[in-house]
Amino acid sequence: MTQGVRRANRRRGEIEAFLGGERRVLCLTLGSLAELETAFGVDSLSGLAARLGQGRLRAEDLTHILGAGLRGAGTAVADEDVAQMALDGGLAQAAGAVSRLLAAAFGPAEQAEKREGP
Repeated sequence: MTQGVRRANRRRGEIEAFLGGERRVLCLTLGSLAELETAFGVDSLSGLAARLGQGRLRAEDLTHILGAGLRGAGTAVADEDVAQMALDGGLAQAAGAVSRLLAAAFGPAEQAEKREGP
């Protein structure tokens, strides 16, 4: 029996993105948010939101966020592996995935759904 491909559940804050040639599910859980607090050197969720809201993300930042999102959704992957993944759709698509992931984690569910579309 073959399993179907898992789809993102927006109500749980999950999004889908194409990374490394595959459609993948990403989610920022409490554990992955704690991981990002450490990676960004902040001591609270509000500090993390403020840091990410500055709009000045480096490639390394995108790698941390995408890696945390993948791990939060259950994919065992290191940031080093994420850094080597091909960016389907280029940097703009990767940045868009990060934006949708952050909106799903920090914004109301209705806003995240509107940004992502049907």
